[in-house]
Amino acid sequence: MSFTAPISLPSSGLPHSGEKPPAGPFPWIGLIALSAAVFLSVTSEMLPTGLLPEMSDSLGVSQSDVGLLVSWFAFTVVLTSTPLALLTKRMPRHGLIVGVLVVFALSNVLTAIAPDYTFVVISRVIGGLAHGLFWGVVGAYSAHLVPKDQIARAVSITIAGGTLAFVFGVPLGTFLGHLLGWRLSFVVLAGLMLVGAVVIWRFLPKVEHYTGTRSETVTTATGTITTAKLPRDPTIGPVALVCVITALTMIGHYTFYTYIAPFLSDTLGVGSDAVAPLLFAYGIAGAVGLFISGVVFSKRPQLGLVLGMSVTVVSVTVLALFTETLPVAIVAFLVWGLAFGTFPPLLQTRLLHTASVRIRDTASAVYTTAFNIGIGLGAFVGAFLLAQVGLGTVPFVYVGILVVALLLVLLSDLVIRRRA
Repeated sequence: MSFTAPISLPSSGLPHSGEKPPAGPFPWIGLIALSAAVFLSVTSEMLPTGLLPEMSDSLGVSQSDVGLLVSWFAFTVVLTSTPLALLTKRMPRHGLIVGVLVVFALSNVLTAIAPDYTFVVISRVIGGLAHGLFWGVVGAYSAHLVPKDQIARAVSITIAGGTLAFVFGVPLGTFLGHLLGWRLSFVVLAGLMLVGAVVIWRFLPKVEHYTGTRSETVTTATGTITTAKLPRDPTIGPVALVCVITALTMIGHYTFYTYIAPFLSDTLGVGSDAVAPLLFAYGIAGAVGLFISGVVFSKRPQLGLVLGMSVTVVSVTVLALFTETLPVAIVAFLVWGLAFGTFPPLLQTRLLHTASVRIRDTASAVYTTAFNIGIGLGAFVGAFLLAQVGLGTVPFVYVGILVVALLLVLLSDLVIRRRA
């Protein structure tokens, strides 16, 4: 299906988006349903981080090998999200999300029944395929539901599902894994995926997304219909820069966060029964950061990113330096969670504000690729550091990477303003 709505060419020579602001009230129910799907997706992706010791003992592999399951998942997303987005660009977005959640459920069932580590890797690759397609669709879905001036609000609601996955999903999955075994955690998650598919099918509004090619139907001043070849989209460069910043930010974060359970228990010396509550508190802090990003920085994502990254650099540095002073370390850990909670919605909002409607779906797929490059490389770098130099060095590597990302954020403002 091609995009056939008549558009006019303004004097600048750039095509008008052709986008009409969706009519009707703000789509709360649909966005909450979408947020629930995000919750399940992120929980499925990150659950192994809370179950490293249990999965390591059960499968007979090292904790760094279990941590690499996050890399297998993420690299699958990297390799497949953009090709899958292109292959399915003419398919209805609504049906794709429902189908992807069913594949997610299958992936988690296979993980639960896996007899060995290799089988778990295969099941995670299947989950990565679903995850890449899921985020290629979801990334722009909320923007299709609302006019541009409400994108930040819609994105914050959608991304809230990911934050709640850290608040409730991963900690509760970790608790259930400690109580009844890690395999049951994945079985329960698979059942919730199927419930989520039904909720999406019932409550998420369908959207018409942009599927045009380089040639578009145009209405001229005289009212005649002609075909015009669109120029290269001028937002491609700024979008690429936002994606590079996203990749670097996630590399730094997941270099450390993938191995946060052993850091809390071995480096800080907290009991194994306190890991899940601390992850829960970290998630709560992230939810506060999400709220701040939606209320305070929704129209100023650049300022929010600069402040969030700066606070993260300081808090992680304090956490690394005061491992022997538990109260200070825990406060720094929670401040880190609050600051990081602002990253996903602000990066996503920055992307959707930067990209034209014409490339919004493709930009979201590339953003997903960048995000998961960061997750995969971060988990890989963390595994290498864990094996070679120990956990004590990992947070300092995170800080160094994030400083580079912060400098690029400052540079990106100049590039985006110049292109605008």
